[in-house]
Amino acid sequence: MNQISQTTIYRKISILSIGVSVAIFGLTIFTSISSVSAAMSAVKTVSAPAQPTYALEPLPDLVNYHDFVVGPGKIELQIAPGESQTVDLTIANRLGSDKVFQVSEEDFTGSNDPGRSVVLLGSDRGPYSLKDSIHISSTKIMIPFGQRARVPVTISLPADAQPGGLYGSVVVSVVSVEGSTTSSGVGGTNPIITRIGTLFFVRVPGPTEANGSMQSFTLPSGSFVWSSSVSQTDPILFNILFKNDGNVYLDPSGTISVTNMFGATVGNILIDPWFAMPDSLRFREVKWQPTFLFGRYVAHANINPGYGSTTETADLVFWVIPWKIILLIFIGLIVIIGGIRWIASRISFVPKKSKK
Repeated sequence: MNQISQTTIYRKISILSIGVSVAIFGLTIFTSISSVSAAMSAVKTVSAPAQPTYALEPLPDLVNYHDFVVGPGKIELQIAPGESQTVDLTIANRLGSDKVFQVSEEDFTGSNDPGRSVVLLGSDRGPYSLKDSIHISSTKIMIPFGQRARVPVTISLPADAQPGGLYGSVVVSVVSVEGSTTSSGVGGTNPIITRIGTLFFVRVPGPTEANGSMQSFTLPSGSFVWSSSVSQTDPILFNILFKNDGNVYLDPSGTISVTNMFGATVGNILIDPWFAMPDSLRFREVKWQPTFLFGRYVAHANINPGYGSTTETADLVFWVIPWKIILLIFIGLIVIIGGIRWIASRISFVPKKSKK
């Protein structure tokens, strides 16, 4: 009796153990299948092609200019903390074939090198970083040849953004892969990357420090301008060097007036605003196409630094010498003097003898 009861108990324990093992095994299989299904769903979600968030429009012509155009080159915005604004960036494909463009964001900063207006920082962060606030709707864009894409770009500032200026850029690049053929029919051996950027200048309302001044006003040729034309003076270039000592970017602008040796005004040149980054030097070249000039002139620069109503002035004295005319006059004088000497050598004056 005890032996039969003991056997029954062992049998029940064995059946129960088998049942538990089967349940655990089934649960494991179910969990694995669920994980695989979730992973496959995730893979499907990732690999599913995203709907384009940009609009395409045809260009006015289908001429192959061997380039692409990004616009605008500069965007200025005023955004309060916690707010956002969206603008359209245009990319025109004039490269002669369909291309895929890469769109990314970078910070930039000013430079104390007058020859460089800004420096793109790549993966580095600038002192007035806007990189994390730039949101691009599409980072890879397929644009057929002869079409232009309008890509929305949103700037969203955090609620704790400090007053002042924030600076970033949206950089568009196209890569010619190894083995591709250039417009001249030559195959490339290395990838060629062309980059064009749009600069974003964002002003956050609040107290800021604006301070800038004109450092120099010069002519690249010095005090003498040698003109080669006999009917119209060659273009004259004026160089302006501006220093921004504040913590926000400035847009200096102004005028240059030119007077002759009698004090009469012979030219007025309007200088459109140009940006100067904080703590940097900014070089500006102003081109003037005058009429015929000859002699001494005075150029008077009147520059507004981009804040307030104060202006800075500087005078520059220069001489315009049309060297071809001087050369012609010199040659003419030589010819005239030589002619007079030749005539004098051929003519002899014989004095008359007095009669006795």
